Amino acid sequence: MKKLDGNVSAELTIKKSKFIANIFVVKNEKEAIEKINEVSKKYFDAKHNCYAYRVYENNQVIEKFSDNGEPSGTAGLPMLDILKGQDLINVVAIVTRYFGGILLGTGGLVKAYSDTTKEALKEAKIFEVEFGNTYSISINYDEVKTFENICESNKIKILSTNYEENVEIIFETIPKKVEIVKSKFYNNTKIELINENVLIEKL
Repeated sequence: MKKLDGNVSAELTIKKSKFIANIFVVKNEKEAIEKINEVSKKYFDAKHNCYAYRVYENNQVIEKFSDNGEPSGTAGLPMLDILKGQDLINVVAIVTRYFGGILLGTGGLVKAYSDTTKEALKEAKIFEVEFGNTYSISINYDEVKTFENICESNKIKILSTNYEENVEIIFETIPKKVEIVKSKFYNNTKIELINENVLIEKL
């Protein structure tokens, strides 16, 4: 599976109709729906705000789409097919259409919505993800450099570092790699599991 590194957009004019694609990174279905509502409100005067999204939630991939008044299967479904084709997850694509007065036909609509989605994704940075966990570890100040070196050599991603009485570091990795951390800090019992089965960048 793959994710976007950030939000992207694009605009195409096809036979006087304006198509605006906005593609967002989201964490769950609730966020996807919020983005759809935001865009629909922003472009309230547009004839159509069609969407498709794929999110991983409750140990399953949720996929939904809407043609928003366009002929069935001509907008949301082609957009979803593109997201699936690129194996993208936790993403919502919304394409707004301002009708230009010229009918495109079903084939023309499929191409228009597909092309606008593809155009936006051309600007995207995409990376692979895998299932892992988020952990926290509490270490001494003099152990920080050692921990950072272990993470760098084993491609473990550090999310945050908090310096207080001890140093608390939040990191994410796959289970077999956390065993490497434990082996280096065998006297340290303060490695805690925070979240399981999260999508993390495949480093």
